[in-house]
Amino acid sequence: MKYTTPVIKKDQPDDSFKFRPLPQAIGQYPYHLNLSNVAPDCADPDKLIFHMVGDTGSVRKPESQQGVIDEMVAQFDEDERPSFLYHLGDLVYHYGEAGQFADQFFKPYENYPAPIFAIAGNHDSDVNPDSKPYQSLDAFTQVFCDTEPRTIAFSGNSRRKSMVQPNIYWTLHTPLATIIGLHSNVPKYGIITPEQRAWFLNELRTADATKMLIVCVHHAPFTADTNHGSSLYMIDFLESAYQETAVKPDIVFSGHVHNYQRFVKQYPDGKTVPYIVAGGGGFDELHSIADSDDTRFTAHSALFNHMRLESYCDTKHGFLKITIAKTNGGFNLTGKYYAVSNENITQATLIDSFIVIKG
Repeated sequence: MKYTTPVIKKDQPDDSFKFRPLPQAIGQYPYHLNLSNVAPDCADPDKLIFHMVGDTGSVRKPESQQGVIDEMVAQFDEDERPSFLYHLGDLVYHYGEAGQFADQFFKPYENYPAPIFAIAGNHDSDVNPDSKPYQSLDAFTQVFCDTEPRTIAFSGNSRRKSMVQPNIYWTLHTPLATIIGLHSNVPKYGIITPEQRAWFLNELRTADATKMLIVCVHHAPFTADTNHGSSLYMIDFLESAYQETAVKPDIVFSGHVHNYQRFVKQYPDGKTVPYIVAGGGGFDELHSIADSDDTRFTAHSALFNHMRLESYCDTKHGFLKITIAKTNGGFNLTGKYYAVSNENITQATLIDSFIVIKG
């Protein structure tokens, strides 16, 4: 039997020494970007559709990554076209080197016909000690945090230009949703700087209550996988922020773990928040859900009270398609997770579907 709750992986070493200082922000505080500035034709006041995926970089089996991308591209032939892709981090492996972006990002996404936004993962943020000296996130910021769209020298002559995100952590404003993107750095369970925490508290307090509120962070707070296990650090970070601001998001997305998981947490105030892991975007190694008799893990924690794992996919790569629709009383967010078979990478299968209602 598999666990049906999040788990903690026992006896994990402290690797907080891997923390990397953040680069300077390219934009002005509070680091907001309006979707209309990047995709003016996508500002539908009644419906927003976008893709979401994480951990797509692939070194040994690029066909896994390409299969996921091809299926996302195929959905642009449908009537309801996505407005953008939101990447949950780890675009390149195993370090965030400029030389990895052409093969692992620009070439695979050359035919993706929409803007791509991103938060950085731990591999994007790490520095290869055997390479010519560079700073953490040098390449990522050139690709995603620019003052204007321009050709990237290390893109392999790609047509895709740089993105204009204002900072490593930032907020995307759309007509129907506010999407807060956090940066959780290099260590296995994440680290958030005090400055970023203060910014996040302000983003929660000032978020437009008439829109869906979405939080994205690379390191998964809740997970039942065998490689990582839940991040007690990220859980404490998020829960303490909710308590301090009296604001909770409508849904939380993360990557880091190479599979798909959908948890639901029921809070004492009655609010239900889904926590989605979508890190099976292409890296060849997938992470399995832990067996309930595996002694390396425990689910005995008050942090997991009123939580359940409602769906997962740990044997196939895949991606999310998110639709937010305006209703008479508020919004409906519909999520669909599509898996791409490792044997037949040209066919995606709907694995899970869920709805979040606001208003």
